[in-house]
Amino acid sequence: MSAPKPATTGVEVALRQGLVGSLMATVGSIGIGWLAGSSFLIRTWPFIVARTTLPAVIVCTVLVCAGIVLLLRAWLRLGQRIGQWTPEARPVLKKALWYWVTPLVFAVPLFSRDMYAYIGQGRLMLEGLDPYTNGISSLSNYFNLGPDTLWTEAPTPYGPLWLWIEFGAVAISGGAPEPALLIFRLFGVLGVLMLFRYVPRITALVGVNSERALWLVVLNPVLLINFVASGHNDALMMGLVTAGLYYAATRRGIRGVVLVTASIAVKPITLLALPFAGLLWAGRAAGWPRRFLYWGATAVLSLGLLALVGYLNGLGFGWLGALSPPGESLWIWFAPVGLLGAGAGFAVNLFGGHGAAVSDVVFTAGKVLSMLVALWLVFRIPKNPERFTQGILRHAAWAFAAVVLMASVIQPWYMVWLLVFFGVTGIADGRQLRLVYYLTAFFVLIALTDQLSVFVWIPIGVVRAVAIAVGAALVLHLVYTDRKTHRLFRAPRFWRRRRAG
Repeated sequence: MSAPKPATTGVEVALRQGLVGSLMATVGSIGIGWLAGSSFLIRTWPFIVARTTLPAVIVCTVLVCAGIVLLLRAWLRLGQRIGQWTPEARPVLKKALWYWVTPLVFAVPLFSRDMYAYIGQGRLMLEGLDPYTNGISSLSNYFNLGPDTLWTEAPTPYGPLWLWIEFGAVAISGGAPEPALLIFRLFGVLGVLMLFRYVPRITALVGVNSERALWLVVLNPVLLINFVASGHNDALMMGLVTAGLYYAATRRGIRGVVLVTASIAVKPITLLALPFAGLLWAGRAAGWPRRFLYWGATAVLSLGLLALVGYLNGLGFGWLGALSPPGESLWIWFAPVGLLGAGAGFAVNLFGGHGAAVSDVVFTAGKVLSMLVALWLVFRIPKNPERFTQGILRHAAWAFAAVVLMASVIQPWYMVWLLVFFGVTGIADGRQLRLVYYLTAFFVLIALTDQLSVFVWIPIGVVRAVAIAVGAALVLHLVYTDRKTHRLFRAPRFWRRRRAG
């Protein structure tokens, strides 16, 4: 029997590395994943053992950090080992998806407790309370549900379709956290599968390599972490909007608008995509009268569907008043507008002024400017008719980028929004691809060092220090010293200079 080809062997190694990394993170989640106070897992071996002693929690922390970084390395190596992005690579990518996703479906929620907020909002629906006017704190014993404290007083910012999903998950599970979490995870997997189906369909329309886009976007570790391990409803949102834009681009506009509207009904941020869907539906040869006609048809169809759903659930357009997320005056250090606003407020405070008001002005200015940029992009029609679809989708990508980059808080899953939109319109080798590598490594590290759940008697400072040390050391190793991957983060001229020296 002949020996396997080196390339095939290398691909299999990458697939298995990702599987092992995913399994390690799933096992480690037992010790530092988020649990609700009502979870029966708290009283179940080996959960109780893994969470009650500092050494066990530290072992679980190391497992999660090492596992997720190994998944990142597997993704990088898979891109290197496949080499030629031909249709023959599609089965390998599909195999990687199942290898890497399946263990994470059964992990204790990692890096976010939003799924527990979904359970709380589902209970509000089940008890006949309006989630657009009531926070989770309206429920009895709400503190046992496990959501972030930001959600306890805040109304939900989600659309009516997601409220129905929350209602159904709580009704089917009887309020038990574990089966409800599994239902939310399955909807996350559905969103990922929709992306796996429709990303290559869009790339085929615009002349972008489909297999490379699948690897770059759908198998990206940041997407898998946030859409599966964390269970964010952004997975379903992005799957629906991607499918909708594909059908709009192929002149099946009614189906496209319905799917984009369904995405809005999960999370209303995709309202941004609606005018671009109308442009795609109108077609490349449309003049301004036809564009306005199709924009009108898009708006009437979408608003009509949302009104119907609002009538059926009795909540109307309540989600319009809850579009601002809880803690809207918060900021984060890697958000440019957030850093600018916080810095301006700090400076004003030094001179005895009201710094919080100044920060709010900066944050609001960022939001207004992002909306103006998005509006400008809607009316900026591509000049090259042969690149019409690609141009419209790229304008949609920049509209979402404006909203993300001009926000005071940038969440890791916001990167995934941009990755999908820019990925289907083409991310070039060189600087653009290296930027994706750096952002992926950065947001993986942010996830590893951000939200960790431990019991009150476990010193969280020690656990977080371990996560920061292990996560940073492993990510920096990939970027700077790993013999197989560090070249990916360097420009070719860097290596030419080194050889010349």
